[in-house]
Amino acid sequence: MIGPDARIVVAGAGSIGCYVGACLALAGRNVVFLARPRLVDALRHRGVQISDLDGRDRALLPGAAEATSDPAAAFAGASVILVTVKSGDTSGMADQIRRFAPADALVISLQNGVDNIPLLRSRLGNERVVAGMVPFNVAQTWPDGQPHFHRGTSGRIVIDAGRSDLRSLLDVAGAGCADHPDMAGLAWSKLTLNMNNALNALSGLPLKRQLSDRAWRRILADQIDELLRVTRAAGIALPPIEGVRPRTIPFILRLPDWLFGLVARRMLAIDPAATSSMAEDLAAGRPTEIDHLQGAAIRLGAAHGMAAPISEAIVSAVHDTEGSGRRWSARELSDRIAHQHGPVGAQPTPPRS
Repeated sequence: MIGPDARIVVAGAGSIGCYVGACLALAGRNVVFLARPRLVDALRHRGVQISDLDGRDRALLPGAAEATSDPAAAFAGASVILVTVKSGDTSGMADQIRRFAPADALVISLQNGVDNIPLLRSRLGNERVVAGMVPFNVAQTWPDGQPHFHRGTSGRIVIDAGRSDLRSLLDVAGAGCADHPDMAGLAWSKLTLNMNNALNALSGLPLKRQLSDRAWRRILADQIDELLRVTRAAGIALPPIEGVRPRTIPFILRLPDWLFGLVARRMLAIDPAATSSMAEDLAAGRPTEIDHLQGAAIRLGAAHGMAAPISEAIVSAVHDTEGSGRRWSARELSDRIAHQHGPVGAQPTPPRS
């Protein structure tokens, strides 16, 4: 059993990691941040500010939690490791955990995508890796040289069922924690929502503004329809996420703007300035997770003899945009997809009962 004094290492503390880690530290948990030097310096000497969509605005004071860039120091004595790196860095983080962390330390993935849990389990063993999911968005800014992490959307962390000790450890103000009996299926359900990360990045718009535009929603709806076809062929059941069944999402997205605003008020409960993590990566010139999001749909389809041309078009658009600073209109992106698939949103499909 993991107790409330367990040493929790946030491995790869970026936006999600710093926000969740700060929530835990402010709740009295024993948190260690493994982060890049700039964030380590801020955590040690200036502290960090966290805020959320619910109106909380709090400061983690300088030195209130341990912070280091040295994995050997961070992982020494760890009981719980929260992996929050981007998917492309999972393999390297697994190697560091295997080298420096105690063999009985539990590892919880709080990452986007469907490939991280299998990778971590292949490197570290099934028994010590716990699947997790973060449904909310966190934006990072540096006003006056102090990092500020803002949760711009709603939701609670979700982990594998059967670990009430871990759920209690992570269930704190500002983040919250629940459990689920089918985390593998839930990861694919979350991928339906993550299909928008790339569209938001390509648009250059805040999430709320982008999702309020039916032209962008129709592209997203077609992407999700494609993913649903692929997962159905693979025999993967998609459980509800945040109370919504994935198969209903495309129908809702295709509604006229005025009706969508009424039906999807919860979906639009987003901070006006929030953007996707991929938008931040694209703007900063960092590698994106596109090959781990849309790429997963392409690979699953190929494994079952199905093409995923919409995802292929989105992947190529993101790669073409990396480093260019280009912003796409919905029309331009629809035209690009049409070369591989046909008109976007041409065949609206109502949800099955």
